[in-house]
Amino acid sequence: MLFLGIMASYVARANTSIAVVAMTDAENTNPDFDEFDWSNSQMQYVLSSFYWGYCLTQFFGGWLCKRYGVKITMFFAINICTVACLVTPVTTRAWSWQGYCGLRVIQGLAQGLIFPCMHEHVAKWAPKQEKNRLGAFANSGLELGTVLALGTSGIIASSDMGWPGISYVAGGLGLIWAVIWIIFASNSPSDSKQISEAERKYILSSQDHDSSNKKPIPTPWRAMLTSVPFIVLVATRCSEAWGFTTMLAEVPQYMHGVLGLDIKSNALFSALPYLIMWLMSYVYIITADIIMKNNCLSLTALRRTYNSIAFYVPAAALIAIGFVNEDQKPIAIALITLNIGVNSAATIGSSLNTIDLAPNHAGMQMAFINTAANIIPIFTPLIVGFIVEDESNREEWQIVFIISAIIFIVGNTVYIIFGSTQMQEWNDPNFLKKDDSENPTPAAITEGDTDKKTDDDVKST
Repeated sequence: MLFLGIMASYVARANTSIAVVAMTDAENTNPDFDEFDWSNSQMQYVLSSFYWGYCLTQFFGGWLCKRYGVKITMFFAINICTVACLVTPVTTRAWSWQGYCGLRVIQGLAQGLIFPCMHEHVAKWAPKQEKNRLGAFANSGLELGTVLALGTSGIIASSDMGWPGISYVAGGLGLIWAVIWIIFASNSPSDSKQISEAERKYILSSQDHDSSNKKPIPTPWRAMLTSVPFIVLVATRCSEAWGFTTMLAEVPQYMHGVLGLDIKSNALFSALPYLIMWLMSYVYIITADIIMKNNCLSLTALRRTYNSIAFYVPAAALIAIGFVNEDQKPIAIALITLNIGVNSAATIGSSLNTIDLAPNHAGMQMAFINTAANIIPIFTPLIVGFIVEDESNREEWQIVFIISAIIFIVGNTVYIIFGSTQMQEWNDPNFLKKDDSENPTPAAITEGDTDKKTDDDVKST
């Protein structure tokens, strides 16, 4: 259900890069529907606006899933996003790109709750030896949702449904998921009525933390924010966010402007890299399982190796893409496919690292990381809009791709040197109590001194 929920959310999230092209070029989709005369900068505002809301609710999502549980939090998150999808056509006709931006902000606010929920849920449900497999599988809904959004949106826009159909299909998927989720989901194995007692004991006994504890554990903010492995993880995820969102939001425009692909071909070729990414995610899951079962690498070495594949290969491909022109479409498509397809190794690499460091605080860690990482995509489309004044200018796109490549390289190099999978001491549910006992308050110290002085006075007397 986590896999399907993330898939549905990404269908709603990723279809905009195709939708804005269809809405501003009705001649190549379905001329029976409205066409909007939006500038490239206005389109970039639409693409960017999702992240205006997305980065604001990560902490709120981490708090909600700790306080009220993942079940109800994800249910409302997907439903709010679904309603925003369903009213997109009406709103856009009434308020143009500004209205579309407003709805994208609402979708971002709702979806900001989802990934803290996902990490919190995997930490509670996954046996220790299955964390990589189950976490990566749930996360692979991201790639499939992107494939469905980019692969079908152009076809839907060219059909009798027109560009409004893109939003209606995404909204329908969200509604179906929400109904199934609210019936079958449970916050933890202890709460679930869908599993046997043997499975419940197997999950709970294999974990390094007590996932049956229903009382929220206070977040040790100072310890977490001064932890070197956590700081490095934040920096690494920020660099990955820059490269990935650049490709997600800008590839359709690059293919349309530089390679001259029409909207149908654009959608299919834009989806191809994410199809490979989705399929490759299972290759990485299987190989990581084999490596860990045979003790070929430590978990830290495994994460660093997979993260290097996910960052260094796309960096090289991005630089190469900038030197491809309209006469070399197959090469461009191959490089873009390589770039995005290989990047799914980051799930085994650094994405699930929160569960290693402190499973008791996986949701809050993800909330902080996603807040930081998704401030960056607010500016990415705006920077692209500033650099790329002419969509058909290959030299301008070169600058965009080289910047992303440099960020990829620096981010992973830092992770290789300083990244870790060792469980941190602040994962202990009683960590803050221990900290208080080791550092008593001035009042407590004064009281102790007073008692000591009184005892000495008695002895003297």
